[in-house]
Amino acid sequence: MTTPRRIDLRSDTVTQPDETMRVAMSAAQVGDDVLDHDPTVRRLEEQVAATLGTAAALWVPSGSMGNVIALVLHLDRGDRFLAPRGAHVLDSELGTSAWLAGGMPHPLEWTHGPGRVSAEQVRQLGAAGGPYYALRTRLLCLENTHNLAGGTVTQPDEHALLVSAAKEVGLRVHLDGARLWNASVALGVPPAALAVGVDTVQVCLSKGLGAPVGSVLAGPTALVAEARRVRKMLGGGLRQVGVLAAAGIVALERVADLAADHANARALADGLTELGWDVDRPQTNIVLAHVPDVRVALANLARVGVLATPVGADVRFVTHRDVPTADIGEALRRIGADRVSPDRAARV
Repeated sequence: MTTPRRIDLRSDTVTQPDETMRVAMSAAQVGDDVLDHDPTVRRLEEQVAATLGTAAALWVPSGSMGNVIALVLHLDRGDRFLAPRGAHVLDSELGTSAWLAGGMPHPLEWTHGPGRVSAEQVRQLGAAGGPYYALRTRLLCLENTHNLAGGTVTQPDEHALLVSAAKEVGLRVHLDGARLWNASVALGVPPAALAVGVDTVQVCLSKGLGAPVGSVLAGPTALVAEARRVRKMLGGGLRQVGVLAAAGIVALERVADLAADHANARALADGLTELGWDVDRPQTNIVLAHVPDVRVALANLARVGVLATPVGADVRFVTHRDVPTADIGEALRRIGADRVSPDRAARV
């Protein structure tokens, strides 16, 4: 029995750097970033800062590192921070917000749809008051797009209301924009329009854009200078990292390509629905399917060479540049031909 060619829809992080990107990496001008600030890193940081409308930016190896650096900058030990339920900083970063940044996380319920919270929640929970031993709330963390909610997008006006509410009650704002590029493309607005008013923002270059590694933390010059110190504390003293930054520069040229991933996600969702799956309509490149048994559903998919991941009680499919439209059709063909259903018992 032959094993079918894998169609990997586990994440948009599984992409491989293509020949153009590899050539750019091999030809990158480099220097010791700890001593002299690698020139290619500097170029990438300046480009991202300009794109996001911030004064400065800092390359970091991962989005998780970028987020925890931001929390270290914004929180004192024991300070509470607010974030939508299921946010990456709450559930997917090994508790570094508490362990390294010393913060007390408080999830906000989704009152305005999947992944979306209200300005009133921010005002109520962020307002100062109470006895001296009460929790002190200092920070609001937003996420756009919201990964575990299915890649849902926060509109610019909604973002502005949340930031305004945070500022009213004296909170700083950090935006986890790992997939901010997807939100920008989906809404047809510049990325800077989705980062207005925040104190720091993290964007990822290895999700969807094809870079093998790297994120960027952006914000005011003084905060980014301090972020550079914190990065070093976390083991992020990098040397000739321009080899990786060059990949990020190529990645930034491909933001518009994300529209194809969004179209493929819609095609996948429509096809699964026709096959009897209970699927949310995707806003970007993430498709959530509600299934009776996640383990069985994933086993059924893997049997026909379609890879996905569990998200709570759902199965998550993520479209990306390494899965062309033809492969989406092939995945649906396999699922339909083999009569793979969300709850059919897996064959041994």
